[in-house]
Amino acid sequence: MSAQKTRSWYVEKAFTLLIWMFLIGACILILVPLVFMFTASAMPARHILRLPYPWIPEGFYWPNFWSGLRGPEGTFIFIRNALNSLIVAGTVSFFTVILSSLTGYGLAKFQFRGRTLVFMLIMATMMIPFEAIMIPLYMVAMRMGLQDTYAGLILPFLANAFGVFLMRQYLITFPDEILDAARIDGASEPRIFARIVLPSSGPAIATLAILAFRSQWDSLLWPLLVIQSDEMKTIPLYITKFMAETHSDEGIMMAVAVMASIPMIVLFLTLSKYFVNTEGLTSGAKG
Repeated sequence: MSAQKTRSWYVEKAFTLLIWMFLIGACILILVPLVFMFTASAMPARHILRLPYPWIPEGFYWPNFWSGLRGPEGTFIFIRNALNSLIVAGTVSFFTVILSSLTGYGLAKFQFRGRTLVFMLIMATMMIPFEAIMIPLYMVAMRMGLQDTYAGLILPFLANAFGVFLMRQYLITFPDEILDAARIDGASEPRIFARIVLPSSGPAIATLAILAFRSQWDSLLWPLLVIQSDEMKTIPLYITKFMAETHSDEGIMMAVAVMASIPMIVLFLTLSKYFVNTEGLTSGAKG
């Protein structure tokens, strides 16, 4: 029996070691490109091409970032394009959270005929690739005069089937007793949703907000269709144009990539604490 326990202990330790080796390897694969991007942005282009690659810069090379901000034509259009992306991604993220939460709450907590059918139809839209509806959507946008406008970038993406699915699955676990108690106290449904459900849905809302923001921040294909003027372009379009015109300076390209990554990094660090936070539901139950 003792030998069997010893063998089991060694197997468990070996399995744990393999898991840690796999996780460390995965982290390295994920972090190496990011480390390269940040270090290369602080070097002149001639240093980036050295072999072996100098992972620690000799100093911070500010001209890369200055040239990235100025742009190929020296018009500082990067700032306007970054503002465009913030407006589009922020607006889509906000309305996606609100609309998905409302829809998910209704599908999770209200009994009505056809509820399952409605949910399945919403889920079915996730099976349709964007490329299949891109041209019809573009034609509708052109008919409505949405070309080269914020509305053309925002309106097609306010509804999000995945967001509805995420919020519904999360809110199904929300205790019905809390909602019933609030109704007995005379709270209206909008008040229950705003004061009880939303504050208790922090992890799901944070996850959905980050995913919606990232999707629009990185979006290239749709802005490429509906935007023509440089003033209305978003960050991905700026990066594409910048790389085409300054393809020989890797340091500047990395600096532009770093500046384009900052909003996503800040958003993730701000909301990441909600991913594992389950106090919202507990506090809601106590209230």
